[in-house]
Amino acid sequence: MKKIPVGIAVLALALAASTGAQASDESGPWAVRVGILELHSANKSDGGGPLGLPADAIHVSNKAFPEVDVLYAFTPNIVAELVLTYPQKHEVTLGGTDIGSFKQVPPSLLGQYHFLPGGLLDPYVGAGINFTWISSVHLLNGAGDLKKTSVGGVLDLGLDYRIDARWFANLDVKLITPLQSDVSVGGTKVSTVKVNPMLYGLGVGYRF
Repeated sequence: MKKIPVGIAVLALALAASTGAQASDESGPWAVRVGILELHSANKSDGGGPLGLPADAIHVSNKAFPEVDVLYAFTPNIVAELVLTYPQKHEVTLGGTDIGSFKQVPPSLLGQYHFLPGGLLDPYVGAGINFTWISSVHLLNGAGDLKKTSVGGVLDLGLDYRIDARWFANLDVKLITPLQSDVSVGGTKVSTVKVNPMLYGLGVGYRF
């Protein structure tokens, strides 16, 4: 039997080691992403009502806050995303005058279609549902109140940048609509505030 040249043997061992390293780097269907969301409110509100308020007089402050996303890939192209954070405080103004604040937590569940999974750049689109819970309402020294829940749709557009087999960076834009709440004073509804926010996200994720 002819001896295998040393160079070929070394090359074969190197290829085997490389293949083993690649296999160990292969990720599963799960991913976790952490990042920052910037919420921009549409600041629309009904006019008239018992107080004769001008249209769009009630404004909800913009807000930057952290998020944690849990993702699961059913296939390389089809991905589910759960968006989580903790309650966020927003200031409320009426005609430019501060009238108080409230807190909200807006978990969302989406389905995404990824166009180039595994590529250096992977754009995607998505859609889903949002449930927003409102708490800690302090408006007009206790005279004002808000409806506590809102359910709406979510539209999603984003881009993943592959850092390596497991790590990736992310840019993301979401629109939640409708996200709104009835405003009442002394138990009487006076307006409906339509927040309908745009959410601009920047984050980093890990697949496993």
